[in-house]
Order: sequence, then C-alpha cells, then structure tokens
Amino acid sequence: MKVLLTWQAHAQEIERVRSALPTETEVVAHDEIPSFSRFDASYEGLAEEAGHADILMGFCLPPGILDIADHLKLICWMHAGVNRLDSAKLMEKGIRVCNSRGANGPAVAEHAMALLLGSAKRLVMKQQAMREAEYFPLYEPGTRSAMLSGRTLLVVGLGRIGTAIAKFAQAFDMHVMAIRRHPERGGDHVDSVHGPDALRDLLPQADYVMLATPITGETEHFFGERELAAMKPTAFLINIARGNLTQEVPLQRALKSEAIAGYAADVWPDYGMVFPETCYFQCPTRTGYHKLPNVLGTGDQAANAEGVLERHIDQGVESIQQFMRGEPLSWEVDLELGY
Repeated sequence: MKVLLTWQAHAQEIERVRSALPTETEVVAHDEIPSFSRFDASYEGLAEEAGHADILMGFCLPPGILDIADHLKLICWMHAGVNRLDSAKLMEKGIRVCNSRGANGPAVAEHAMALLLGSAKRLVMKQQAMREAEYFPLYEPGTRSAMLSGRTLLVVGLGRIGTAIAKFAQAFDMHVMAIRRHPERGGDHVDSVHGPDALRDLLPQADYVMLATPITGETEHFFGERELAAMKPTAFLINIARGNLTQEVPLQRALKSEAIAGYAADVWPDYGMVFPETCYFQCPTRTGYHKLPNVLGTGDQAANAEGVLERHIDQGVESIQQFMRGEPLSWEVDLELGY
C-alpha cells in the first residue's frame, strides 16, 4: 500500500511512520513549499502522489484531491473535528476516516483549565495593572478574583477532553455537571450527567460553563442569546472546542453589557463565505469582542504542547495498522454524525 503524508514532514517523521508499517509499504510526503506552516498542503504538492495513494494522513486536505484520489480507501485525519472534510463525497466514494481524538486531550484539558483560572483570577487585568504601576482596588466586584472551590462547572460535551476537564475541576473541589448526547452512558469525574435538552435549566446553576463539544450540524452556533441570558451575571463562559459553537453578536453584546462576567477561548469564529471577505479583513472576531477587557484568549494554542505531534502521528499509524490487518478501527468517524 501507499501512504501519503499531506504535510511537509521531516525525515524522522516519515521514518516514524515507515518503521511501524510492513516493509513493502511506500510512505511519501508533501514536498517542501514556501508556506506559512509546514503543516500546510497544496493541491500541486499532493496531486502527483494522490492518484496512487491508498491512505492519506495529515492536517489539511486541499480542494480537488478527493476528485483524483481514485485508489483512496482511508484518511487518517490528524484533528478531532472533521467539519472541514467533505463528508458527503467521502461517503459516496466509500472512503473511511479515522480522526485523532484523544491525542491532544491532556494538553487541551490543561489549557482549558488555564483559561478558566486566568479568567477567574483576572490575570490579564492584574498583569496590566502591575506593568503600568496602577493602583488595583481590593475586594471590589470588578477586580477581585472569583473562586473555583465550592463553585459549579457545567461541561458541555463529555468526551475525552471534557472528562479530563471534569477530573481537574474536581481536584479544585468544584461541583461538576455535564451534558452529553447520550446521558444514559453516564460519565467519570462528574456529579451529574444530563442530555442536551437540559442545557437552559442547568445554565442558571453554573458559575463556569465549558464548551467542549464537537461541532456538528446540531451544535454549530447553538450557544446564543437565550443561553447567554440564562447564565448568571457572575458566570464565565470558556470555549475550548470550536469558535462557531457560539453566536458572535449576542456574545459580544453580553460581554459589553457585562451580562456575563467574561469569556475565554482558544478558538475563534470561522466565517467561511462572508462579506467583507476575511482574507482581506483579517481579525479573530469581526465584532471585536476579543479586545474587551473581560475576554481572555489564545489562538489555537491548546494542542501546541510537548509530545502532541508525536501522539497524532502514532495514533494515525495505529489506525493504518488496524486497517491493513482488517481489524475494527478504534478511531473511525461516523461521517453522518460528524464525530
């Protein structure tokens, strides 16, 4: 079989894949191109090899590659979310997909807790006051830290990352509620598990709301005006999953009016086809809410941690091994459900 790595892989990364597969397996990678990131991929850089590849593994899949990949049987997608893949075309062509859910789980969960703590302790505001040598009033509602101990966290999405966040939260003596698609499955490290229909009933009880759910047709922009209105004015919203889970305009209004205490995120809106086009009008948010003093943000950095890339590669290799042996695929994605 032929495996095509869709990123500009280093020699040791190619060897990491090749050495784990049968000796007759051919492993090739995207040619080096002058791009912003070596994890970028172009049609031109993949077209020559894609027509003969049985398996693709990588972070990007340029438009048009599926049209010429006539031998393709499996994609090892090195992300948890598959919303950027053309699921309809993949199902039509019978191409299976494995993702790398869980590979970055510990790193993302730690980052989520950093965002939660940073918001609660108002670290950006306090660092700025220290740098500017400004007086910082004590024990005032707008300046004092919020507590985690004894407070309630609502985790929306109880997959591997959501479960790890719940575990960390319980170590801070927090009460943890969770929402998942199948509440009958229960969950670890949580005090109660509920279905999606319970969201608005649970929001008024939460001091912190953590969005950790996959983005699908059901969850895109699901958190909007009514959900924000149900939150306590002292509550914080943290988004570690996808920027398009939230509705931008209601969120900006809630933050400016201090209808909620704050927002923290590692993810920002994906605008797609809009006007003005964001390729000319570049910004994390078009409403500018990322600049507000009650917002703490990082730019897709949760998975940028030690060992994560290696875990992505190793998990992709394991999926390839299972596929070659005709075994069930541990990380196969249900393309109809989107996860």
